[in-house]
Amino acid sequence: MKAIVCTKYGSPDVLELQEVEKPTPKSNEVLVRVYASSVTAADCMMRKGTPFYGRLFLGLMKPNISITGTGFAGVIEAIGEEVKLFKEGDSVFGETGVGFSTNAEYVCLPEEGLLATLPNNMTYEEAASICDGALTSWSFLKDIGKIQSGQSVLINGASGSLGSAAVQIAKYFGAKVTGVCSTTNLEMVKSLGADKVIDYTKEDFTKTDQTYDIIFDTVGKSSFSHCQGSLKAQGGYLSPVLIPLLLQMMWTSNESKKAKFSATGLRPISELRGLLNELKEVIEAGKMKLVMDKSYPLEQTAEAHRYIDKGHKKGNVVITVKHNKS
Repeated sequence: MKAIVCTKYGSPDVLELQEVEKPTPKSNEVLVRVYASSVTAADCMMRKGTPFYGRLFLGLMKPNISITGTGFAGVIEAIGEEVKLFKEGDSVFGETGVGFSTNAEYVCLPEEGLLATLPNNMTYEEAASICDGALTSWSFLKDIGKIQSGQSVLINGASGSLGSAAVQIAKYFGAKVTGVCSTTNLEMVKSLGADKVIDYTKEDFTKTDQTYDIIFDTVGKSSFSHCQGSLKAQGGYLSPVLIPLLLQMMWTSNESKKAKFSATGLRPISELRGLLNELKEVIEAGKMKLVMDKSYPLEQTAEAHRYIDKGHKKGNVVITVKHNKS
């Protein structure tokens, strides 16, 4: 099968399309014919091997797993003899986490992994990205931030993968939402339901008198100390970027205003499956949509990485995988 292989850390040039052995499912695994897979800012960071502490999970000098990609959607082609939850022909989506291997024509993963049947109102391309931005934002706002109806929530980076999902999730929970993005994305963020949109090129939200119950910095471009004055007395600052948030979390552990972090991808699979099923219900009810920016064929995965590295992505970027008729 064809796959994108990365055998060393570096620029997008380290990504190569190669012919590799097609995986065979173990007794508890399913084999998925991949129709679409995701490319994320996190994927780009892992390709670079940055931040360096991430190599403790990825491989110190080079990636431990050479095939890139974590999110995917496709059709189950074969199942192991012990599989009970899925059957051949099921349309599914999910994520492999540190197992990677989804930027390829096929991928195997355990039936008890982060895997679910495709929402009935989504394409494979849309579903391939659910477990990145949407699931992460659902985890942060619902579980970490304990979002409540009537709260004031600010989403920094509201036009990206996490941000575009976070705006809709916050509205779903009944919050009053302020989105922060660039000039070109103002209308898009408004269309997602934001009550107010701030153009960060013209206004610094921390310089106003407005305060928030939750500030969710989806892009790690601010800091708790910078935003502290914009939080209400019991407010929380959320960010998926651990450094330098780790020290800030320690400093605020006994304070009313807190900095909070959670590595969504490292949560137990049982917890993630529960969150994913909740999110799937919201999507199928038409309460949330995935914002799609660009799609690239498998052989242009390096170009997708170059585009994301520029830092102007709107919503999600996916890889489409074409299969020859057999």
